[in-house]
Amino acid sequence: MANTSNENQSKKPKGILSWLDENFEKPFLFIGMLAIIIFITYQTLYRYLVSQFFGGAGIPVWTEELSRFIFIWISYLAVPIAIKERSNIRVDILYDRLSDRWKKISWILVDLCILALTGMIFYMGIDHIRMQFEFPQNTASMGIPYFIPYLILPIGFGLMAIRAIQDLIKEIKSIPMKDTLIGLLCAIIIAIPLFIGLELPALVWLFGYFILFLAIGVPVAMSLGLSAMATIIGAGTMPVEYVAQIAFTSIDSFPIMAIPFFVAGGVFMGVGGLSKRLLDLADELLGNFTGGLALATVATCMFFAAISGSGPATVAAIGSLTIPAMVERGYDKYFSAALVAAAGAIGVMIPPSNPFVVYGVSSQASIGKLFMGGIVPGILTGLVLMGVSYYYAKKNNWKGEARKRTAKSIGLAFWDAKWALMVPVIILGGIYSGKMTPTEAAAVSAFYGLIVGLFVYKGINMQNIISCFMEACSTSAVIIVLMAMATIFGNIMTVEQVPTMIAAAILKFTSSKIMILLIINIFLLWVGTFMEALAAIVILTPILLPVVTQVGVDPVHFGVIMVVNLAIGFITPPVGVNLFVACGVAKSKIEDIAKAVIPMLLAMIAVLLLITYVPEVSMFLTKYVK
Repeated sequence: MANTSNENQSKKPKGILSWLDENFEKPFLFIGMLAIIIFITYQTLYRYLVSQFFGGAGIPVWTEELSRFIFIWISYLAVPIAIKERSNIRVDILYDRLSDRWKKISWILVDLCILALTGMIFYMGIDHIRMQFEFPQNTASMGIPYFIPYLILPIGFGLMAIRAIQDLIKEIKSIPMKDTLIGLLCAIIIAIPLFIGLELPALVWLFGYFILFLAIGVPVAMSLGLSAMATIIGAGTMPVEYVAQIAFTSIDSFPIMAIPFFVAGGVFMGVGGLSKRLLDLADELLGNFTGGLALATVATCMFFAAISGSGPATVAAIGSLTIPAMVERGYDKYFSAALVAAAGAIGVMIPPSNPFVVYGVSSQASIGKLFMGGIVPGILTGLVLMGVSYYYAKKNNWKGEARKRTAKSIGLAFWDAKWALMVPVIILGGIYSGKMTPTEAAAVSAFYGLIVGLFVYKGINMQNIISCFMEACSTSAVIIVLMAMATIFGNIMTVEQVPTMIAAAILKFTSSKIMILLIINIFLLWVGTFMEALAAIVILTPILLPVVTQVGVDPVHFGVIMVVNLAIGFITPPVGVNLFVACGVAKSKIEDIAKAVIPMLLAMIAVLLLITYVPEVSMFLTKYVK
């Protein structure tokens, strides 16, 4: 009996440690995300309802400041989960061509690189806290000592380092010691140039290391941070202590907070059951036509685009419903999956759109005008995809569903989808009426989606609510840390005058606006084949924007061109994320879907050229935004 008792006691702590390892960050993320959604919703409602109708006193200013700090905390607390689950954005072109043995070795190298960056920022974060104690400062609204918000640097990056170590140990246990030593030797070889006194131009350090880190599979955000850090060490571009401060201040921004809110809103509405109501409505309206379900699929993606702000989220939410249904009605499986993948790209054109938010922050352009500029390109893309669908449906005799549709049945479908249809009204109506900022509209839509999902459609319940919040936090955190590291990278480029040099080189080659836009379009289409859209935007906006503005292109117009370009990248291998999601839903090979998507790809490029060379197509609505 004593032995059994001892065994039980030894198992119990192991279980607790295992639970902590699995769930340590989750309570903070759940409470933090819920808190900022409620705080900003409260701030918005207070300003426009309480203060106006009940004579309250203006704005509760503490809500914005506290929400910003919580947002920074949950962003950096969610990154350890992404490291643990290996869900960071990275370039896998070389990795996918490696043997299984070298894939495992490459993860040793990647984990060591992540550990190097997070360890350095952890150390600098501690130093920054020490400085805050020596020279204390308080926040503007709440009077909180600044060392409290800044604690996220050692805590967040310390947790990232721990997760990297855990992944490293797990990988070491799964491979021979010889392979571990090979990975360690590769890491040492990469670091050697920094410590042998090489005198190289800063740009050689910056872009040389950045390309190297991308090639070996280091996540894009970490590649940006590591190459910037290497440049600071190798070329002395700026004091190394600035890195920790920039990691905090670069995302201490109210507009950037729109990203987690839009992501959360899309997750809540997808899980909550709104996507099914939208599909039922679209099928009721278009299902009688030749290729009716295909047309309804595109229309549903357009509706959902006005909710989620994400291409992959649109594909996952709509594809899981429509691809099996299309196959059941006789459509080719590869065509069905390709159509959903292509239509999912509309998710980042029609507002709300995370890429537009990221571009707006990077370029200081009006997010409201960018949203308005994306409406027509999104609608045009939907219409040309409907045209392609109709052509192939006619060719292959894919008939619509033969059942009677009446004004009453259509009215009932509209009524059933009313809660979903209210989301674009809340977001766009709030922004363009001047009643809400994009961030406030995003928070209100997330709160609305949560309430509707919980209490109206009841798709969100106690079993899946935590996973909804974790998905929202981890997805948005990957974007936020990317922006933070890109700011450090961009500061070095600014110091070295990279945008100015590139602009001068292109303008020396040609001063033709038509040719410059054509070159940039081809370049962005190429970039979209191997780099995720958000990463491309934060890296390339500071480089390309000075070029186009010098030939008279409006920054908002260029933002639309850039986002549509990179949206096409969602369906171009090898890094076509929409294709991967559609493959998972359809259980098909990417090669088969990639062939089927070619006609849709060509149609989308035609729309791109139209909006590039006829600015009025996308810009005429922006004049209605203040």
